[in-house]
Amino acid sequence: MLYLILGEDAPGTLEKRLAARPRHLERLEALQAAGRLILAGPCPAIDSPDPGPAGFSGSLIVAEFPSLEEAQAWAEADPYVAAGVYARVTVKPFKQVLPA
Repeated sequence: MLYLILGEDAPGTLEKRLAARPRHLERLEALQAAGRLILAGPCPAIDSPDPGPAGFSGSLIVAEFPSLEEAQAWAEADPYVAAGVYARVTVKPFKQVLPA
């Protein structure tokens, strides 16, 4: 089943985010290589594809996991969590309708 993972950044964590980004991307690339990643990306804090020092307000991931518990465990092990980037992480089942 698909799960939505929404990580919400704590204020003032851009430097921590940038430092942890390579490890964060490695995990996403592993999901992609396994054919389980639907989409992933950051949410700019301002209306710009390159927010510069404004940074990001969080990240969105939609991926396939065997269960909600496994999706939650994967999300909790994210380098952004360990680095203190995310203030909150929400994991929910997700039903893709479009594109079909």
